[in-house]
Amino acid sequence: MRRHLGPLLAAALWSVSPGFLAPAAAQDAPVKVGYAKCAHCLPVALLPGLAKGATIDATGFNSGNDVLTALIAKSLDVAQVTYLHYVTALDKGFDIVAVAGEVNGGSECLSAKALNLKADDWAGFKAAVEKAKAAGTPLKVAASRGNAQDIHMRGAFLKQGINPNKDVQFVNIPNPSDHLAAMQRGEIDMVCSVEPFASQIRMAGAAERFVLPYDQAAGNLTNLIVTRSDVIAKNRAGVQAVVDADVALVETLKADKGVWVDVINQKTGLSKEVAAAAIQNAEPDYRMHRGKTLAIAAMMRDLKYISRDVSADVEKHMDFSFLEAATKKTRDGLGY
Repeated sequence: MRRHLGPLLAAALWSVSPGFLAPAAAQDAPVKVGYAKCAHCLPVALLPGLAKGATIDATGFNSGNDVLTALIAKSLDVAQVTYLHYVTALDKGFDIVAVAGEVNGGSECLSAKALNLKADDWAGFKAAVEKAKAAGTPLKVAASRGNAQDIHMRGAFLKQGINPNKDVQFVNIPNPSDHLAAMQRGEIDMVCSVEPFASQIRMAGAAERFVLPYDQAAGNLTNLIVTRSDVIAKNRAGVQAVVDADVALVETLKADKGVWVDVINQKTGLSKEVAAAAIQNAEPDYRMHRGKTLAIAAMMRDLKYISRDVSADVEKHMDFSFLEAATKKTRDGLGY
């Protein structure tokens, strides 16, 4: 299978060029899909080469927040965001419909070497937090506010008895590619970053792995493919083509990690060694996990990230019909 994926990657890279439209579908407007620039998000760039029955135009953004904004502004038809973005959008009353999963994982908390923490040493970290807080110089913990890594970190901290709003000083670094420089300059004591930038930080010797922050309600759930109800009404076939391609993408990533490494390398400029390390912390999965999404929503309310109970909205705005058509499975086997 590996030998056939070079053309797939090449097609994907060409298809995201401005104004490109495949000749076979020149008469049809492309389905505009947006994705974030992270290891578990970048494979969405391969969707154009897997699409059947529609042309997909895939565009990369710096963060999931930017992708969600573009979807709400109707600059995109379909977006790869996170479960956390999905819940936040529902809280704000935005028109958003989840139609598939994509890849989960990708979060890692890294500590500055000065903290001298071993991996998973929560007792040591809590002691450092209390010492710094008592001295009036709370530890500085960074993430990209509102992204999955931010929520994963906050939930994991809270479960360990560390209040992320009171016990540490949160530092918002919107673009994950800036996390390495902040750590190298000594501006932060810990960062919860996204792959491949987490592996970049670790492999550059700038910080040590502290924890994969999955011991909280969200687990390792990260990515969703979402759209709007008006897009479904106007172009259901186009949305179906995206979900069909997403299912094919997940199977491709499971079968051949090489194409995944290649697209990370092409899109970020990071080495293939960093890319290979990054995807060790990622799990392709096209299912939508309804039960855990409800738990995520409850956790986000506890963390004051949302203002109300959105449980009914979570249920209402998950449409399993596209996955059912793409996989020939019932929703019970797709995360419902």
